[in-house]
Amino acid sequence: MNFSHLANKLRSKITRFSGILSQDLDKTARRFVQEAVYGIMASQSVMLTEIGRQLESRVSLKKIEERFSRQLIKPKLWASIHARVLFMARSRVKENTLLILDLSDLKKKYAEKMEHMATVRDGSDHGELVHGYWTNQIIAAEVGSEQITPLHFSLYSQASPEFAGENNQIIQAMDQVGGALDNKGIWVIDRGGDRDALFEPLLQNKRDFIVRLVGSRDFIYQGNKARSLWLAFACRSPYKRSFVRLKQGKEVQYNIRYGSVPVQLPDIDGQLNMVVVQGISSKPMILLTTLRMNTEKDLWFVIQAYMKRWSVEETIRFIKQTYDLENIRVLKCARLQNMMALLLAVFFFISVVLDQSQKLSIMAGHILKNAKRVFGIPDFKYYALGDGLYNIFSQFPGELQNHQKRKQIQLAFGFT
Repeated sequence: MNFSHLANKLRSKITRFSGILSQDLDKTARRFVQEAVYGIMASQSVMLTEIGRQLESRVSLKKIEERFSRQLIKPKLWASIHARVLFMARSRVKENTLLILDLSDLKKKYAEKMEHMATVRDGSDHGELVHGYWTNQIIAAEVGSEQITPLHFSLYSQASPEFAGENNQIIQAMDQVGGALDNKGIWVIDRGGDRDALFEPLLQNKRDFIVRLVGSRDFIYQGNKARSLWLAFACRSPYKRSFVRLKQGKEVQYNIRYGSVPVQLPDIDGQLNMVVVQGISSKPMILLTTLRMNTEKDLWFVIQAYMKRWSVEETIRFIKQTYDLENIRVLKCARLQNMMALLLAVFFFISVVLDQSQKLSIMAGHILKNAKRVFGIPDFKYYALGDGLYNIFSQFPGELQNHQKRKQIQLAFGFT
């Protein structure tokens, strides 16, 4: 394989992809998006200095960083990139596609001068309270398939004067994604989604969902009020299955039993179903869904859909670790938010564009062979792809082509 030739083909493909992504922006912003998307992949960093170092430019690194900083604060950047990504993603989202919403933290433990820093509970250090921001990711996935499509990356802080509440942040994200996708898909949310402020708009907008319950919620069951955890313990679980989950690098087998209970939320019309799973932890896992539970296959689909969250959570770690997100140095919240959009573009390129055709699949295979990292997760190719791109661009650097305006928006990213 001629990796020098491959590196040039990849740079050309990034140029075309970035052109589609940024076509609603001004000329200087389009150039910046192209350079940033390439620079993030080539450096595995979100630091402006490292991104600029990849450009093979005669201009001083200091001037490049200053130009990047000016572009990164432009107000239309985040919305424009998200609108293009959602447009390109439409054809991949079907009625049964999972829309997995995940809230995560971006910790800045030792930062002091970054704007509107909040207090977050660090998910990796025993729940320690640290400085940082909250992030919201929405990723489309399919039951029984490795295909994923990143749709939304955003950042927010309770300390911002524009902050109108976490529920508002989540609803805005669901409205943006749901509206662009004609309300297709099934929303999948963890126990943080067990709140009336989210159930009400989901039901009002007729959006299907699967939400894991905390267990303290009351439902109407057979005309009487009943606590969800009590119903779960009393639920008949006639079905059995076994599955293996990779947990902390080790395969763990689970033998589960499951069943379902029809319920209704107090003061909200419409029947819902509670799918109850025994055998994952000491307490039953309780999943509330709008989907009909007519057969064992229906129940198993809901369980598989929620378990898909576990692999999607790995994608969040991929973004943080591979591109060193927590080492970001920009001080303004607007720049942080726009960097989230650029990371969305990078991950969309890796997960969607590199899989668009047979030729790209062959190319991805060569990238995988050139990757240096082995995680013991054969199905999770994105770490290897990220490392492979970094290795190829490091060993075979080159200049980006000038961006040319395209006449037609399409996802036919050919090699020509």
